Amino acid sequence: MIRRIGIRQIAKLADVSIGTVDRALHGRPGVSEATRNRIVQIAKRADYSPNLAARSLSVGRATLRLGVCVPRTARQFYDQVRDGIMDEARHLEHLGIEVLYRPVDRFGSEELETMEQMMASDVQAIIIIPADPQAMTPLINEAEGKGIRVICAVSDAPNSSRSATVCADPVVCASLAAELMARFVPAGSSMAIVTGVLQVEDQRNKTQAFTERFRHFCPEGKIVRVIEGHENDEETFRKCLNLLDEESSLAGIYVNLAFGVSVAHALTARGRAGKVALITSDIFPEMVPYIENGTIAASIYQRPYVQGVTAIRLIVNHMLRSRPIPPTHYLNPAVVMRSNLYLFRETRQLTNPPGHSSHI
Repeated sequence: MIRRIGIRQIAKLADVSIGTVDRALHGRPGVSEATRNRIVQIAKRADYSPNLAARSLSVGRATLRLGVCVPRTARQFYDQVRDGIMDEARHLEHLGIEVLYRPVDRFGSEELETMEQMMASDVQAIIIIPADPQAMTPLINEAEGKGIRVICAVSDAPNSSRSATVCADPVVCASLAAELMARFVPAGSSMAIVTGVLQVEDQRNKTQAFTERFRHFCPEGKIVRVIEGHENDEETFRKCLNLLDEESSLAGIYVNLAFGVSVAHALTARGRAGKVALITSDIFPEMVPYIENGTIAASIYQRPYVQGVTAIRLIVNHMLRSRPIPPTHYLNPAVVMRSNLYLFRETRQLTNPPGHSSHI
């Protein structure tokens, strides 16, 4: 068996250039499938393991080029996901990580065009938050067929051949919310769910799971309305005002995405803050007063920053360290209430209340 040879020896054995070997081993275009397979087999037999840091310095260019598409809407949440990706990329820049950042203005807007652009930009991996999984599936499959690894963050395109999804387990998130809500409201209570768009896998799964689990935890409880706010503050606020006007007996609202403040505003405007139990998702500085005054009873924290960090780590560990990618990587959500409000990174910049020490 050939043992411990370098890229020059692989090129000689395969009768190709060093550049062709580099493209073949790192999933870049410009190499026929037959040539790529021949080079990969030679490298495997030789137990080839490049020195990644030295390689990125010696060739003067990226070892791994990564495409990232994150929406600009719901900034408090998606900005945390983006920051996790970018901070981890900077932490690993000695390995030659390069990020091609291609945000979209609204969740779901131009995501197909952006995906196509990234695929044509010589990237080896893509992190994307799929708004329309059905429409995105053919492009994900095409990317994976070309050797471009696709990680779905926050939500999923489950029928695609994506390499992995990274998110807080949607069923666990919704089940936590349902169990908590059943402790805040009496049996037989009427509930509403506020979501973004039900075609989004994460939001649809949470809506279904909450509906099922609330009926289990709260005997004779019922879901009287599911509101789609399309990830728009004004639309969510307006629809919640209508909900409160039309459902006088409403006991609680579960918000399964990052628009809890809009719902809290509506409850306050209708004089029902603290009277209708409100469980939201995640934690942002704007939510703090509503948690402190009891308008928001609890929030399910989905660890958006860690989602971003995890997504890029899975790619780097796979493509540069030959580690397998798990098809799903679910994060364990946390419950945010007044007692632990200041333990989360999103509230660190706020002044801690009396009796609280600073937290790392």
